[in-house]
Amino acid sequence: MAQAAFAPEPAPQHTEPSFDVLRWHDEPWTAQLALDLLPETNGPKVEVLSGSVIVTPHAGYDHQDAELGLAYLLKQAARRAKLWLYLETNIVSGPDLFIPDIVILDAPGGGRTTMDIRHAVLLGEIVSPGNRRKDIIDRPREYAAARVPFFLRVDLRNRVPTIALYELTEGEYRPVAAAAAGTRFVMREPFEFSIDPADLLGEEALPEASADGEG
Repeated sequence: MAQAAFAPEPAPQHTEPSFDVLRWHDEPWTAQLALDLLPETNGPKVEVLSGSVIVTPHAGYDHQDAELGLAYLLKQAARRAKLWLYLETNIVSGPDLFIPDIVILDAPGGGRTTMDIRHAVLLGEIVSPGNRRKDIIDRPREYAAARVPFFLRVDLRNRVPTIALYELTEGEYRPVAAAAAGTRFVMREPFEFSIDPADLLGEEALPEASADGEG
């Protein structure tokens, strides 16, 4: 008696978004698939690039300190220019999904989950020690390919902050302003803004014994 042909078990069907889908979905990912199948999270960043899901944990305390401080000041300057600033929000570029550290748009994102990258006037990344290549090489290249007019990079290496602004020119980002801690970073476009990069970081942590109230 002939045996029935083996039939693989169907992939589980999830009615609610879940990270479990990462275990069985073996087709190329797109931004829309990730938005439909994966849950919203305040934890790790979940991005999609070239068909793959990329999950990265939150960066360290210096990164968070600099991101919040810079965004507070940039937001005020951006609003005067009728631009809108957001932190770590969903930016869709074709099938790809980016979550830049700093997002400045030409339209408000209120009530939306995503914005198309064509609304991005400036995207910014704060360089993380574990993702230096991504923040310095890969993301600028990807944003330039999507024709984002400006790219802002903040580097906190050795706790000496530097800021650099790049403008898209003939398909590539070219530096237009840069400064290190102790000097003044000044930009004129896409709006006027200035800061001493040293202001982006607070004090170093106390020794553990002191922080715990001991010794």
